Amino acid sequence: MPLTLTVLGTASPHPGPGRPCSGYLVRGGGAEVWVDAGTGTFAELQRHTNPAQLSAVWISHLHADHHADLLAAFYGLAYGGLTPDAPIPVYAPADCAQRLAGFFGQPDAGFLSGVFDFHALYDGHTARHGDLLLTSRAVVHDVEAYGLRVESGGRVLAYSGDSGPCPALTELARDADLFLCEADIDEHRDGEQVHLTPEGAGATARRAGVRELVVTHVGPTLTPRAATSRAAAVFGGPTRTACEGHILHI
Repeated sequence: MPLTLTVLGTASPHPGPGRPCSGYLVRGGGAEVWVDAGTGTFAELQRHTNPAQLSAVWISHLHADHHADLLAAFYGLAYGGLTPDAPIPVYAPADCAQRLAGFFGQPDAGFLSGVFDFHALYDGHTARHGDLLLTSRAVVHDVEAYGLRVESGGRVLAYSGDSGPCPALTELARDADLFLCEADIDEHRDGEQVHLTPEGAGATARRAGVRELVVTHVGPTLTPRAATSRAAAVFGGPTRTACEGHILHI
């Protein structure tokens, strides 16, 4: 199976009509991984696969626009007839299961184990599903956050998650065939470095020597078109905008 990226959602910080929050389906090497579960992405996921057949779920960090639809997924998988044959591995920051349990008013997250099998991420965490290798790197944000490197069949996809400029993100994206990178803000304010500007996305792509840059997670102070144009001017290589429903072959 060739390595592909299906865009489920790109919005920040809330969904809009026809534009869910962050979420992607990565396929390759006989595996399917839902990468980030932002608000609205579970419905879009079902356009492209049966969620019960997912190999894994990977969550970059615990802001709602990247993980809130795990709640919808739990309802679908536990009660909605989308029952998996075995609990689906979920790779996420350590507090993820407890956050979900809190929504149900439960002090213990054990009841989730029939659907999800939680694994805490850390810097350098790896997991393999089929011929798909997932490597996580800690990146700079205002909460515990990770970027993702996916390798299969000699091809490489890198995903920033939410990240400010940092050496770890550049190394994560090193020589990637496709770098899916946030460009959330127009400019940094008061020294905050928890997101990338379009120029920051382009500069990271250039330093990392990626083959193609795909701009995503563009916030309300920018348009995706403007963010992509600004990132491309700095990167100097092939650059495009992540759009809901697009399937990108890597």
